[in-house]
Amino acid sequence: MKDHSIKLAILQALSKGTFCSGEELGKGLGISRAAVSKHIKGVQDWGIDIFRVQGKGYQLAKPIELLDKDIIQNQVNNPVVLMPVIDSTNQYLLDRVDILESGAVCIAEYQSNGRGRRGREWISPFGSNLYLSLYWRLDAGMAAAMGLSLVVGIAIVEALEKLGLPNIKLKWPNDLYFGDKKLAGILVEMSGQAGAAANLVIGMGLNIHMQKNTEGISQPWSCLESVAGGDPIDRNALAAKMISTLNDTLRKYEQAGMAQFVDKWNKLDNFINRPIKLIIGAREISGISRGINEQGAIIIETQQGLETYIGGEISLRPA
Repeated sequence: MKDHSIKLAILQALSKGTFCSGEELGKGLGISRAAVSKHIKGVQDWGIDIFRVQGKGYQLAKPIELLDKDIIQNQVNNPVVLMPVIDSTNQYLLDRVDILESGAVCIAEYQSNGRGRRGREWISPFGSNLYLSLYWRLDAGMAAAMGLSLVVGIAIVEALEKLGLPNIKLKWPNDLYFGDKKLAGILVEMSGQAGAAANLVIGMGLNIHMQKNTEGISQPWSCLESVAGGDPIDRNALAAKMISTLNDTLRKYEQAGMAQFVDKWNKLDNFINRPIKLIIGAREISGISRGINEQGAIIIETQQGLETYIGGEISLRPA
């Protein structure tokens, strides 16, 4: 894995938002001013806005609250690993399912190869959002994981509500919305054999502070700072609350399955009782969304009556 320690040390020095000269940064890190400049460019490639003023040095355009493993770990029982720069938090856990304890968590500041549903890229500027994955061993097997992404969505909404962040909705099957714009995405990946326990890796990318000119995002998006009315978000407290709420919710899911979450989902459904278009490959189904059933399938009222749909190749868009 590539060594990013110098770039991270520079960010730590700049994180309070004050000026640091190239000379003092170089002296503290044991490198030349030219090397500092090179590493600054590498940090900017992560999507961080750093500017330089002659005679003053370098400064972040906005102070950054970096994730702190110790702060998070002190609030949860799950084993937590913080990888500031990683290709994918989900992949990190998937590569280690044979040695991980159920509940193990990987969080990151930046993903170089983050992915969403159906292999889409997840745009992830450094230190702006929250990228979190959790490994869960489901003893009941893969068949029992039906609708799990829906349950995870409910857990995330409840965690945000506990932190005083209201009015967040869900979009079937795996997104969080605020004001009809995407706030977060969920990706559940699983492995296992028939008749054996399932290894689940539950990944989440949550927008917290996003630059308005973010490139590469093709759909309308929102962020938690908008939900909070512009107030700063404590990302360490947020990560800890996400982990503890996911733990509680997954245990309930193991005990009683999907049925107990249907009413909760339908109350949070951003598209319920609204005209929608469901796209399955080349096929389009139009109708009125009527929520989900106990299998986690979406119910659509069409001209033919109530129809249900479930599967990984389904997308949902407003009609």
